[in-house]
Amino acid sequence: MKKIIIIVLIGLAVAAGYQYYVNSNVVTSKKNKAVVNVVVAKASIQPIRDEVEALGTSKANESITVTPKVSEVVTQVNFEDGDLVEQGRLIIQLQDSEQRARVTVAKVTVEDHERELNRIRELVTSQTIAELERDRLITLIDTAKAELAQAQSALHDRRITAPFAGALGLRQVSVGALVSPGDPITTLDDISVIKLDFSIPERFIQALEIGKTVEATAVAFDDELFIGKVVSIDSRINPRTRTVIVRAEIPNPKLRLLPGMLMKVKLIKQSREALILPESAIIPIQDRQYVYLVNDEGVVEKQQVSIGLRKRGWVEILDGVELEQEVIIRGILKVRPDDKVTVTYSEKFSFLNEASVEPLV
Repeated sequence: MKKIIIIVLIGLAVAAGYQYYVNSNVVTSKKNKAVVNVVVAKASIQPIRDEVEALGTSKANESITVTPKVSEVVTQVNFEDGDLVEQGRLIIQLQDSEQRARVTVAKVTVEDHERELNRIRELVTSQTIAELERDRLITLIDTAKAELAQAQSALHDRRITAPFAGALGLRQVSVGALVSPGDPITTLDDISVIKLDFSIPERFIQALEIGKTVEATAVAFDDELFIGKVVSIDSRINPRTRTVIVRAEIPNPKLRLLPGMLMKVKLIKQSREALILPESAIIPIQDRQYVYLVNDEGVVEKQQVSIGLRKRGWVEILDGVELEQEVIIRGILKVRPDDKVTVTYSEKFSFLNEASVEPLV
């Protein structure tokens, strides 16, 4: 019996010693726990844009393939590859000697009939000559004028001129070549303004308006923005892609943009001021979003937030954080609520001109 009592006492003593050891270690660990250094950012008000990205193809404001109306021999080529021409400038002259002769004959015929009509006009008045003769001459004059107009039109068709100002393409004919209707001579493009067609998903139709700003970039011009406006929206939705074609116009005074370029387009749906934080501050837990705030005493506080739009690296805060509050953005995994921390402030980065805004899911 004494042995059992002694064994029990020894067990109790061992248990008490172990508990003391554990408790003392916990207290010591709490006392010795290092203060974590974290990086914080202050919530700030910055411009935020709701935008849609798309790909578009540039087109000339006006564009044609220059072709002749008649079959004839080229007698003069009045341009070089890539020339800038004004409206009405002669581009190609075709053989027209026969047409000029017909115009001359038609003019002579008209003048001859008019002189004859003037000569008999007084005789008709005095009834010396019947009115039938006067009517016959008037008919001849009208017929001769019609033939003159026909000859002048045929002569004009031998002069191929620029219907609008623009840039000519590569020359496809030479002097002495026989050209026929439909044969390409060159191209003519008005690229002072570039049309940019791009497709937008139908869910964004409500945000589409004439006059909305677009920003476009091209591979040929790194990081250079070309600003334009929406000028028209197609009246139909593509049933296969469920998209609508939007057309924007971009001024091109230096003629740097060319037709056929693939361009990345940002359609600016809206722009406003918003409270934002770096996206790295957000702690998602199931369907809720949290951040770690640092109060004036350097203690971590867990706070639920409501978020809106986001960019790559940035997020809009709708509720839960106030302006200038400090939020942990690096070192989140090393701290817990009520921990004491020392803070380092992050650098400020530009918020605009990043990726496109998307709804945060």
